[in-house]
Amino acid sequence: MTYDFDLFVIGAGSGGIATARRAAEYEAKVGIAEFDRLGGTCVNRGCVPKKLMVYASHFPELFSDAKGYGWSAVQSSLDWEKMISTVNNEVIRLNGIYQKMLDNYKVEVFQGYGKVVDAHTILVGDHQLTADKILIAVGAHPIKPNILGVEHAITSDDIFHLQKQPERMVILGGGYIGSEFASIMNGLGTEVTQITRSETILRGFDQDLQTEIQQGMINHGIRILNNIQLITLEKDAEGIKVTVRKDGESEEIVVVDAVSLAALGRKPNTQNLGLENTKVKLHDGAVIVDKYSQTVEGNIYAVGDCTNKINLTPVAINEGRAFADTVFGGKSRIMSYENVPTAIFTNPEAATVGLTEAEAREKHGDALKVYRTRFRPMYYTLAGKEEKTIMKLVVDKKTDKVLGAHMVGTNAAEIIQGIAIAIKMGATKANFDATIGIHPSSAEEFVTMR
Repeated sequence: MTYDFDLFVIGAGSGGIATARRAAEYEAKVGIAEFDRLGGTCVNRGCVPKKLMVYASHFPELFSDAKGYGWSAVQSSLDWEKMISTVNNEVIRLNGIYQKMLDNYKVEVFQGYGKVVDAHTILVGDHQLTADKILIAVGAHPIKPNILGVEHAITSDDIFHLQKQPERMVILGGGYIGSEFASIMNGLGTEVTQITRSETILRGFDQDLQTEIQQGMINHGIRILNNIQLITLEKDAEGIKVTVRKDGESEEIVVVDAVSLAALGRKPNTQNLGLENTKVKLHDGAVIVDKYSQTVEGNIYAVGDCTNKINLTPVAINEGRAFADTVFGGKSRIMSYENVPTAIFTNPEAATVGLTEAEAREKHGDALKVYRTRFRPMYYTLAGKEEKTIMKLVVDKKTDKVLGAHMVGTNAAEIIQGIAIAIKMGATKANFDATIGIHPSSAEEFVTMR
C-alpha cells in the first residue's frame, strides 16, 4: 500500500522534531503536526525560558559579591516586563530556527491537533493523511490538584507570561520544578514561601542533596513549610489567602499575589488523541512502549514525556533518534536509561548522575563506600559568604566501580556533565584517584576525595 508519508509525527516538541529530522536524513518522507508553537514544552514553557530566568535571578548576588573584590556598590532594579519580553522574544527566535530546520529537511509541517483515525491514518484539521509509521510525541502538561480554591492558582506554564512581578508568592510542591521556580522568583526579589507535604523538598533525589539544597534555599531567604497536610486557597481584597495546616497543629494563613502549582504533577497529553481507535495501550494516561519505543500496534511508536519514563528533554531526543536509526537507518539501537545525568537549577544549584546512596544500598547492601566533601569555594572567601559546596561519590567496594556522583554548588551541572561520561564508561574510584585535578577549582575535589 502507498502512504502519504513514511513517518508522521504527532507533536513537534524536542523529541518529535529530533525524530523527524533524523528520519528525514535517512530519506524518509516525513510529516509532523503541532497545534502550538514549535519546540514543545522545553523551548516554549520549560528548559529554555526557565534557564534564562535563572540567569536573570543571579545578577543581584553577583552585584553584591563584586563588592568583596573591590568593585563599588551597584544600585540596580529589575524591569520585569522587559525581562519577560526578552525571554519570550528568544523563544520566538528559536521557533523560527526549528521551522527553518524542518524546511531544510523537507519535513512537512501541519498546524493543528493530530488525531489518530486508525493505525495508518491521521486527521489534522481538514487534512486526512496516511503514514506507514506514526510517532506519538505529544509530551505532558502540568495539572492542578483537587484542593479547595485551586481555580485561583497558576501553573508553571503561566509564569512566563505574568505581566507584573508578584511581590509575594507561594510555590505548592517540593519537586524540582517548584524548587527551581522558588529559587528564581526569590532571586528576582519576590517574597517566596514553598509548601510541600514531604519531610524535605526534592523527594527521590539523594538525601544529602535534599538536605543541602533545602537549607541553602532557606539561607537565601525562601521560607519552606514541610509536612503540610491541608492546603486551601481563597481570593479576597488582600490577594490570595493560602491556608495550611500540619496534622495536630493550628492553621496558618499566608497571603500572596500569585500561586504556582509547578511541582504538583504532570500528565501525558494523550487525551482526545484517538488512540482508542488503535490497539495502543495506556497506563495512567502514558503510552506503553517496549525498549524500541514501539507500542502493541506495530507501526505506532511513542517517545518523550507521553511515555512517562524519564521526563527530560535529552531523553526524548535520544529516544526519537534511536527509533529513527533503528526503523529508517537500519542501525538497531535502544535508549539506555542507566546513568542519565540531570541538574536542578535551584540556588544552590545541584546535579546528579547514577544511583543515590539509598538506591545503591538497596542493590548492593552494605558493600559500599561513600565519599563526601563539603567546603566553601574560593570564590566566596572574598565575597564574604558562607556558601557551601558538597560532593559525593557512591562506590561499590567489591568492584571499586563508581555507582553515583552528586553535587550541590556553583556550576554543578557543568561539572557533573563531565563526570557522567566517566560513570557511563564504568569508571572506578581508582580511575578518579589517578586523574590529576585542575587547581584551583571546585571540580578537582571529585578526584581528590579519600
